[in-house]
Amino acid sequence: MKALEEIIRDCQEGRPSALQYLYEKFSPVMFAICLRYSRDRTEAEDLLQEGFLKVFRSIGGFRGEGSLEGWMRRIMVNTALEQYRRKNYMYPVENLPEEEAGEAESPDMQLRSEDLQQMICDLPPRYRMVFNLYALEGYSHKEIAIMMGITTGTSKSNLSRAREILQRKVEAQYGVLRKLPGNYEQRG
Repeated sequence: MKALEEIIRDCQEGRPSALQYLYEKFSPVMFAICLRYSRDRTEAEDLLQEGFLKVFRSIGGFRGEGSLEGWMRRIMVNTALEQYRRKNYMYPVENLPEEEAGEAESPDMQLRSEDLQQMICDLPPRYRMVFNLYALEGYSHKEIAIMMGITTGTSKSNLSRAREILQRKVEAQYGVLRKLPGNYEQRG
């Protein structure tokens, strides 16, 4: 098997087999990232394809400073941000539908990552974007504000609202509140 540096060089020269190898090696990880920023699998697949097109077009600019995976991850996140801006999702807080409480399950039930991921995917797009960027990608509110073209206060407000919605969903599904990403303390 070729070293990653050689694969990158072959990609930079436009060799189809190297591009295919890069896609096959990194698409599962990049798909997981795209899925966090999407409403569903179809939208995530579209983001993945668009993101990889950008990777292939700009691989010539990759100089090996930092990891290739980190560089690709940033492209995928930026692709999701661009899609968000194109669709220009704007949901005033007061117009959000109220969450319906489902039948609570046993309090000792474990919060499954698939359940939490689906709950995050069900958030309104602006809240989902801020939550992912802050809690999962580690961006500051100032960075998020710049990326999304909003104020720092709006970023903080959107994160707070996203957490509130997630708390209600967890409580409705499991009957108690659990610890959510971002060091946000819950009852439980």
